[in-house]
Amino acid sequence: MAQQQSNSALIWSTADLLRGDYKQSDYGKIILPFTLLRRLECVLEPTRDDVLAEYEARKDLGIPLEPLLVRKSGHNFYNTSKFTLKKLMADANNISQNLESYINEFSPNAREIFEKYEFSVQIDKLNEANLLYLIVEKFASIDLHPQKISNHEMGLMFEELIRKFAEASNETAGEHFTPRDIVRLTTSLLFSTDDEVLTKRGIVRSLYDPTAGTGGFLSSGSEYVHELNPDATLVTFGQELNPESYAICKADMLIKGQDVKNIKHGNTLSDDQLKEYKFDYMLSNPPFGVEWKKVQKEVVKEHEEQGYNGRFGPGLPRVSDGSLLFLLHLISKIQAPKDGGSRIGIILNGSPLFTGGAGSGESEIRRYILENDLLEAIIAMPNDMFFNTGIATYIWVLSNKKEEHRKGKVQLINATDMGSAMRKSLGSKRKYLDEKQIAKIVRIYGENESSKISKIFDTTDFGYRRITVERPLQLSFYPKDEEKLEALQNDKAFVKLKELGAEILQALKAIEAKKITSRDVFKKELNKHLQSKLTASQFKLIQKHIAVHDDEAELCKDSKGNLEPNPELRDYENVPLSEDIYEYFEREVKPHVPLAWIDEKKKDAKDGKVGIVGYEIPFNRHFYEYKPPRDLEEIDAELESLTKEIMEMLREI
Repeated sequence: MAQQQSNSALIWSTADLLRGDYKQSDYGKIILPFTLLRRLECVLEPTRDDVLAEYEARKDLGIPLEPLLVRKSGHNFYNTSKFTLKKLMADANNISQNLESYINEFSPNAREIFEKYEFSVQIDKLNEANLLYLIVEKFASIDLHPQKISNHEMGLMFEELIRKFAEASNETAGEHFTPRDIVRLTTSLLFSTDDEVLTKRGIVRSLYDPTAGTGGFLSSGSEYVHELNPDATLVTFGQELNPESYAICKADMLIKGQDVKNIKHGNTLSDDQLKEYKFDYMLSNPPFGVEWKKVQKEVVKEHEEQGYNGRFGPGLPRVSDGSLLFLLHLISKIQAPKDGGSRIGIILNGSPLFTGGAGSGESEIRRYILENDLLEAIIAMPNDMFFNTGIATYIWVLSNKKEEHRKGKVQLINATDMGSAMRKSLGSKRKYLDEKQIAKIVRIYGENESSKISKIFDTTDFGYRRITVERPLQLSFYPKDEEKLEALQNDKAFVKLKELGAEILQALKAIEAKKITSRDVFKKELNKHLQSKLTASQFKLIQKHIAVHDDEAELCKDSKGNLEPNPELRDYENVPLSEDIYEYFEREVKPHVPLAWIDEKKKDAKDGKVGIVGYEIPFNRHFYEYKPPRDLEEIDAELESLTKEIMEMLREI
């Protein structure tokens, strides 16, 4: 550990050489790839000569060399260059070209990392600033041999460097780096119920992050398991869209001895590069409120053509926020309970809890999750926990292998008051969770009991059936009202009637009554003074402008004698799934609008029953505490005190 801290400080001190020529937020573009290069060099050193000899002996045979060179190196990567960082220093005039040559001789899986870093651009820039030799000299002196620093320790050190550079770039850190306290909490919640991975020797588990960023969740998962059970193995998988973040993530995994072919570059939603895989554990912090318009064509096509055989069968959220698409993607990676099942931890903002009414894509996604009993818990985090946003955030924990006492239940935990203030803000991050607070939240989750900040619900408590409430059409007609007649004449559709329009106006003037409370009577009166026969749409145009709803008017009926509904009075009621819609209607609606009825034609597409099923999770409502207003005497006293202070200040002026 002392060696790790010493080397970390030594590497970090490289920043002193860059100061002035580079912005602080760009230090990582130099230090991280050089750290990786030096580590790979140290790891490959014992077998370097054997690899070079194998390469020289077989390079002209026209056979695939990679399997042979991998076997000789003893690792899943290799380098066929004769250069090392120390040897580069022997030819200072050509150090730039030779360093590029050295990088290009790495195996494709390692070379790709430097390419995604755009390391050649940085080499040129360092050379122009006369810094390249100094940086190479600095890193050549740092001992990163595996005998001195293990893969696990090297991973921790590299992650610490990633964190420092991410925090130095507050404005973009949140896009690719999740704060460590949030990562630690989510990881702890995810693994807390797996006794085997925490205690059993030789156990192997898989961990996946579809929005891997710089690999924070993958690193934290590995670290968490290693701390509790060094004999357990966590195989990591991930995919990341941003090239530089992908490079950092892949480098981190390479440094830890992970198989880097499991880390993919590309858009997870439109190009899932781990399509056939299922995982034991999944963690993700997808972007908040980011639209998915760029991949809309591919996502909609999969939804329509594959349905539930694809990832997006339950529904599609609105294009302005794609976070629920990532959740559906994760759910598609769940393995069957007979194969061990899966657990998911995902960080979302408040929108997925309640956005979208019954029948909407968001509601249907929530419905799928709750009706399949996948949601275990939601934890509300304090505000101001992330680098680039201060909004409310929530950790969702999902599983298809719930413990018996959690089946059919959902736990909500309100941890909004647990954050501690940071001494110095990092962008929008002003609060953090310390180890005790993290342990407390994990304990509350594990206990799964009701309290002031923990509440237990049935999955159906979040469901409702939206019924359509109709009220009858009752119209009074005003054929003499000047304002209504003027509005009718200004309607574009009426203007197009030309001669017929003039005839209608004359007929309206000929009607003697100022107010007619029966549509049938009005229609007869109008037709009496008309020579032309009106179509239904033409009569509706007249009705639109000279009729108004009147509770005292005659009920309007269609040709079959059925009451006609008034679209303007149409309303909706959300009836809890635990209640009968007709009993609810008689109790809550009828006493206020006796003539109302339920539109029984509006049925749910899935269960065929009257009313559209919807799901929402009104988190804040369940933790709302009424605070009575202060006494008037107290407010008056405060105002009087403030007035005195203001007067004193004015006198001083």
